[in-house]
Amino acid sequence: MSAVSATDTDFLTTVRDIAERVAAPNADMVDREARFPVETVQALREARALSALVPVELGGDGVPFETVAAACFELGRRCGASAMVFAMHQIQVACIVRHVGGEPWLADYLRRVANEQRLIASVTSEVGTGGDMGRSIAALTEAGEGRLSFEKQAPTVSYGAHADDLLVTLRRGPEAEPGDQVLVLAQRDQTTLRQNGTWDPLGMRGTCSPGYLVSATLPAEQALSTPFPRIAAETMVPVSHILWSHLWLGIATDAFDRAREFVRAAAKRNPGEPPPAALRLSQLLSELGLLRAEVRAGLTDFLEMSAEPGRPRLSTMTAAVRFNSLKIAASEQAPRICQAALGVCGIVGFKNDTPFSVGRHLRDTMSASLMIANERIHQTNAGLLLIAKEV
Repeated sequence: MSAVSATDTDFLTTVRDIAERVAAPNADMVDREARFPVETVQALREARALSALVPVELGGDGVPFETVAAACFELGRRCGASAMVFAMHQIQVACIVRHVGGEPWLADYLRRVANEQRLIASVTSEVGTGGDMGRSIAALTEAGEGRLSFEKQAPTVSYGAHADDLLVTLRRGPEAEPGDQVLVLAQRDQTTLRQNGTWDPLGMRGTCSPGYLVSATLPAEQALSTPFPRIAAETMVPVSHILWSHLWLGIATDAFDRAREFVRAAAKRNPGEPPPAALRLSQLLSELGLLRAEVRAGLTDFLEMSAEPGRPRLSTMTAAVRFNSLKIAASEQAPRICQAALGVCGIVGFKNDTPFSVGRHLRDTMSASLMIANERIHQTNAGLLLIAKEV
């Protein structure tokens, strides 16, 4: 998918092998039982893939971001839930790595991520904010002796019960405005999770994302000093949209591959006669090509902006519109491709027990427009387009 240098080939080859050998055989069971893809995550741990983005000087492998994005694509082709867990973990790691500054505790924590292959989950959504990640109700409060505490009602916490640590958005203090947010790293032994509700969704079932009342007491040094609005603009939002779009592309690519195998099988049964579905397959390839181009362009733009000293362009309205638009395009195009693949395969694509089944692919990609709801993103873009000088 993405251009990868020779030095990163081993990492991508390892992840691709895990996708083929571990994720793929378990994908249907993970989906059917709505269970965490424990086998795939364990294989990624053993391969030290969870610390891929951690710099070498902190014990990680310093894998380039574009290679991690390509790994999300490879996992997405075999198990959407596994790819989503991997992508969301890497988003949290990127937020720490790119904003660690000179904070010794965070540097030591990244060493622990590398040594222990700790899995990090995100707690950004909150009951009462209408899905707006840029506002918080829950606040950090003083707990004495240099410690802080919080309690937050989160409607979803993906793989929260399986994570070692949580990155949580909160108001800076009880008197802070909703948008005056900080990002806090809460370790499992400091945190209490009280589950609210169950997890029996249409798609992405293996992400295990019920709601939780999350509470913790922790040292003040575990709150990142960089304000969350900057972390969101420079890292969390664009990285999320780029890694998500890569895994959605992976799911759509596998749906296309299954449709192609169906057409090829039909052609073998009647040599010399192009199957009726061949034309639709060609049309489907054009749609897949458009998605590939959009995902690749989004990655290229992010890499260019990130390479600039201080990353100034990532905090602009132009960048916000750019990466918001990537998310919208990818989340709408991927399920259309999967549905078109279903149209090519017909009843054997509709059934869950055939080599051409694309039901899981369609259901998994249908979740894409709900992850930071497209309607909310359109509302944000609409406001930005009125005042942005360039887009």
